Amino acid sequence: MKSHTEDGILVLADISGFTAFVTATELEHGPPIIAALLEEVMRRLSPPLEIQEVEGDAVFALGPDRAIVPPSRLLDVLESAFGAFRNRQRELQADESCSCNACRNVWTLDLKIVAHHGRFLRQVVGGRGQVAGTDVILAHRLLKNRSGRQAYLLFTEAALRWVGIDPIRAGLVAHTERYEHLGDIRCFVQNLESVDRDRASATILAASARPIGDLALSR
Repeated sequence: MKSHTEDGILVLADISGFTAFVTATELEHGPPIIAALLEEVMRRLSPPLEIQEVEGDAVFALGPDRAIVPPSRLLDVLESAFGAFRNRQRELQADESCSCNACRNVWTLDLKIVAHHGRFLRQVVGGRGQVAGTDVILAHRLLKNRSGRQAYLLFTEAALRWVGIDPIRAGLVAHTERYEHLGDIRCFVQNLESVDRDRASATILAASARPIGDLALSR
């Protein structure tokens, strides 16, 4: 079994409200709506990211450092994914051809995106490629966090350093998570519950131009 390690960005995009939505809506319409929203997100993530897996209500994607040049390009990718989710959600909600619970409650769904930069091992198991490693575990754990938000972008400190964002100028909120075996993980969160795509993009992209040497991550 051949394997090798790489450094890169790990991204998970997860639909908030998935369980409540699917269990309370019609089987014929609920899952297809989730699939349509995930497909929009996947189209915006890949390329440049590689889709590793679709995990029910979430998409796991990654990109080695060489695939995202400059690193700040990641911001455009993530913002595009969130914008595509919102646009498709509006289209589905505006469709009045069906009055079932699923079609009437598309608005209850939201999207949260986690980004972490680290090292992962590429390997083949049972003829299928997969990635493994502590940073892969951490990225998945971060979906279960205490931010208290339904729609957000969450960057680990490692991801911010790689992209070159100043969290203070970007208006990101510092947040620390603690996980068994992983310790304290410093994160920075942008709430997207009440902002549209244009406003979110302007806030983050304006800060992304600041040189990484000026980052105030120690505050």
